[in-house]
Amino acid sequence: MSELMVPLNIAVLTVSDTRNEETDRSGQALVERLTSAGHTLAEKRIVPDDVYRIRAVVANWIADELVQVVITTGGTGFTGRDSTPEAISVLLDKRIEGFGERFRQLSGDEIGSSTIQSRCLGGLSNATVVFCLPGSTGACRTGWDGILAEQLDSRHKPCNFANLVIPGRGQHG
Repeated sequence: MSELMVPLNIAVLTVSDTRNEETDRSGQALVERLTSAGHTLAEKRIVPDDVYRIRAVVANWIADELVQVVITTGGTGFTGRDSTPEAISVLLDKRIEGFGERFRQLSGDEIGSSTIQSRCLGGLSNATVVFCLPGSTGACRTGWDGILAEQLDSRHKPCNFANLVIPGRGQHG
């Protein structure tokens, strides 16, 4: 008998000074992928690339017991107002160092050395996993298809992050 996948409640935040719901292809790509995988969209928002506005939204989601995963897209580069890592890193209890490493490894196959400019990151905070992806639709596909689809699937072995955020399955905090 095969184990059933446990759906997670996932919140998606697009960080952008220019995008709206009609033009947010990256956020929509994440929503499509997570719902196709059987997860539930807890909430989706768009905020400008402002450290305090990003931090406020993500902190509220981390504090919400119903939100198990937060995925952001945008603001991870080096240009202009890119500030997602600065906004999020102070909220994390533990960093997932391998997330950024693996993302850049996969992304390098697609965009070459430009991947070194990605400051994507992952971490755990208050039994919520948080992943920050670059703002391009391609980067969101790479992050979801190459890492998050498996790591947010409770059936993935030998380990996954889903079992850390499902009550009664892992260690919280």
